[in-house]
Amino acid sequence: MSERTIVHLMRHGEVHNPEGVLYGRLPEFYLSDLGHQMAVKAADFLSKNEIVHLVSSPLERAQQTAAPLATLLEAEVTIDPRVIEADNLFEGRTVGAEPKALAHPKNWWLLRNPFRPSWGEPYQDIATRMR
Repeated sequence: MSERTIVHLMRHGEVHNPEGVLYGRLPEFYLSDLGHQMAVKAADFLSKNEIVHLVSSPLERAQQTAAPLATLLEAEVTIDPRVIEADNLFEGRTVGAEPKALAHPKNWWLLRNPFRPSWGEPYQDIATRMR
C-alpha cells in the first residue's frame, strides 16, 4: 500500500497596509490585528491534522502566519525562499483602496504580454523554483 501525502497551503493573513502599497516581496509588511486573528484561527483548524513539516517564505507576514501553528504543534518552521511571492512588476506601487488603478493607461505596458502574467514572473519560472 502506498503512503498518501497531503499538502496544506496557507496564504498569509491580512497585512497592515493603510497606504494600499502592492507589497509583493517587499520587507517590513506585517500582519494586521485581524491578520494575527486569522493566523490563530487557521492554526486551530489545521492543528487537527497530522502535520509533520512546516515551511514558510522568508517574508515576515508569512512567518507570522505560520507561528501560531508551529506553537500548537511544537514544531519548527523551515524558511524556504522558493515559496516566496511571485515576482511582481507592480511591487511598491500605491493603488490605495482602488485596485482598478492598475488598469490605468500608464500601466498598460506592464499588461501587454499574454505569456507573462501581469505580476511579471512567468508561471513556468514559479513552477521551476518550487521544485
